[in-house]
Amino acid sequence: MLVLAVMCLLGSLDQRGAMVMGFDQQSTVHHFLLFTDGGAIDVGVKDPADVADRDAIRSHLSHIATMFAGGDFDAPMLVHNSKDVPGTGGMATRKDVIRYRYVETPIGGRVDIVTTDAEALLAVHAFLTFQITDHHTGDPLTIKER
Repeated sequence: MLVLAVMCLLGSLDQRGAMVMGFDQQSTVHHFLLFTDGGAIDVGVKDPADVADRDAIRSHLSHIATMFAGGDFDAPMLVHNSKDVPGTGGMATRKDVIRYRYVETPIGGRVDIVTTDAEALLAVHAFLTFQITDHHTGDPLTIKER
C-alpha cells in the first residue's frame, strides 16, 4: 500500500486514477449524480468492445461499495492526492445510515448511495459535488429525484 501511495502522489489525476482504479481513465467516462436521497457513481467504457476496462470498472466499483460501506475512503484520497476529500469524513462518521449498492450496467457499473439521514445526505452531496468538479465531468450540480 505504501508503494501505491507514493506512486499516486507523483502522477496526474488520470495517472493516479488508473493506478488506484485499475482502468484507463481516457477510455472510460465517470458520472456523479446528486439525488434527493443520496446519489450515484456511474462509470462506463466509451467503447462497448473494451471488455478489459469494463470488467476492471465492475471489479473496482464493487470493491468501492464494500469499502465505502465500511467507512474506508482511502481510494478517493489517493486518486485526488488529498487527505481531506470533501464529504468523506461525514460519510465515514455516518456509515451506519448510508447504503451503498453496486449495480452492473451494460458498459460498466454504478454505485447507488442512499440515505434518509440529513447529516449523511449533506456529506454525500459534498463528496459527489467535489467529484464532479475535480473530474470535470460536466454532470449537473443540481439535486434531482432518483
